[in-house]
Amino acid sequence: MLDLLKRFSGPYMRYFVLGPLCKLIEVFFDLLTPLVIARMIDRGVIAGDVRAVIVSGIALIAMAVVGLAFTLVCQKMAALCSQGIGTEVRGALYAHVNELSSAELDRFGTPSLITRITNDVNQVQVAVALGVRQLIRWPLLAVGSMAAALLIDVRLGLVFLVSTPLIGVVFWVVMARCVPYFVRMQAALDRIALICREGLSGVRVVRAFVREDHERERFREATKEQTSIATAVGSLSSILNPATFLIMNVAVCVILVLGGHSVNVGELTQGQVIAFVNYITQTLLSIVYVANLVVVFTRASASASRINEVFAAEPSVRDVAGESGEMPALPEGAPALAFDYVTFSYGGGAPALSGVTLALDPGHTLGVIGGTGSGKSTLVSLIARLYDPGEGTVRVMGVDARVWPLARLRHEVALVPQRASLVAGTIRSNLLWRKPGATDAELWDALEVAQAADFVRALPQGLDAAVEAGGKNFSGGQRQRLTIARALVGSPSILVMDDSASALDMRTDAALRRAVKQLGERDSAPGWPPLSTVIVSQRVSAVRSADVICVLDHGVLAGVGTHEELLDTCKLYQEIYDSQLKREAN
Repeated sequence: MLDLLKRFSGPYMRYFVLGPLCKLIEVFFDLLTPLVIARMIDRGVIAGDVRAVIVSGIALIAMAVVGLAFTLVCQKMAALCSQGIGTEVRGALYAHVNELSSAELDRFGTPSLITRITNDVNQVQVAVALGVRQLIRWPLLAVGSMAAALLIDVRLGLVFLVSTPLIGVVFWVVMARCVPYFVRMQAALDRIALICREGLSGVRVVRAFVREDHERERFREATKEQTSIATAVGSLSSILNPATFLIMNVAVCVILVLGGHSVNVGELTQGQVIAFVNYITQTLLSIVYVANLVVVFTRASASASRINEVFAAEPSVRDVAGESGEMPALPEGAPALAFDYVTFSYGGGAPALSGVTLALDPGHTLGVIGGTGSGKSTLVSLIARLYDPGEGTVRVMGVDARVWPLARLRHEVALVPQRASLVAGTIRSNLLWRKPGATDAELWDALEVAQAADFVRALPQGLDAAVEAGGKNFSGGQRQRLTIARALVGSPSILVMDDSASALDMRTDAALRRAVKQLGERDSAPGWPPLSTVIVSQRVSAVRSADVICVLDHGVLAGVGTHEELLDTCKLYQEIYDSQLKREAN
């Protein structure tokens, strides 16, 4: 946690100083209060001096008002400090996550990253706030009260030396037994959250298969488990307060007995005995709060370690070319896309691609086909440099993809992923991702090519129609067409469609492919290659008209050629064709 504070506490250091200073003044008045009360009793109540009682009362009120003022200032400092640092950490963490490559995102996982950005940062914020407000107060109040009590009477101070370690032992025993329960309870809460997420996000599937009773039973069992753990830890924790207050009250009784004897023999006054009781109460309560602070800081330390783990992760895909900002010179006559003996594996496992070599001329279409897990999505992910190959080279327009500035490469390579992803906003705001300054004419042109213009025109607000989170207010086919249109805005040089038309009917899919092909035949900018297209699909009908088709089989290139060539030379392609098209023809 100290690493996070060193990194992000700079702008808030004055709050770290002012807050504890204000709390220090409050503690001073807290330590002074028992002495004023003792004076009120000895010189006012016992002596019958009303003026002394009034003066002492005014002093107590004044100290309370001043202490409250400094407490409010400290609270303000703690809020500014904790919220400021939390905001800085959360912003920096989110920015760093967005700089990580797909390999690192795969390693952490989206749910874990969300938890770290939200819950873990909140734990750090709570620790910072309590650190400013309480870290000085309770240890200093405990030490100060003990010192003041010993100054009053050393013999009664021995009560501290016995009662304080006893309370510490009680806390240690109870907390040592509670921590494993807390871990199990958190795991049980995670399971409840998982079941809720699955049940609510998949409610249509649950109802379609009439599994409501099964899901309710799963939820009931999970909550029952969490309840039993919470009950066990609650029962164990319930021992803490009675045990500590028993020790504290026994200590107070001992002090009263010994103090009463000292008062009788004239060694102590009644006010001093009352002050001593106040001091021991403050000391023992301070120990209780310190123990709670230890729990808070332990949790925050664990959360800070998880946050630092993300910060320590370095992106495996680096924008080396982007550091200079120079655009590579494109060689004339080079393929729009070329793979030279490319091998890639996820996390050092078995190769997802092995020795792939192929090329695509500018303005042509590449079809990628193969079974599930054959490496199709991996292949196209390397084009936009979401990953870097372990061996070999991926060339875009004749230049190694690693030489391109990342922003420019991903502007020229428009990737439409398998899962259509839209964000909350409007159709217009989603289409403007690649080119924020695109005109309405450009947006409608892209929608026409993507076969989405008709249903967008039918919406009352047209381009300004609302899009819910994830595009849930559109059908699967509409979402896919909108994501294809978004990729087309800004005139990319290479359009990669990773099985992004799977929800379209055959007629719409064919119209889409014709429109994209016609788009590639348009005149491009002077000195710039025409649009090239990569179509990934499990349908032969989607790739058969491509200029080049590559067939993947468990990451290995099983065949490359046109539809007719592959029917003659590639057994796997023949099998796919037979299973899909010949059966339909019959």
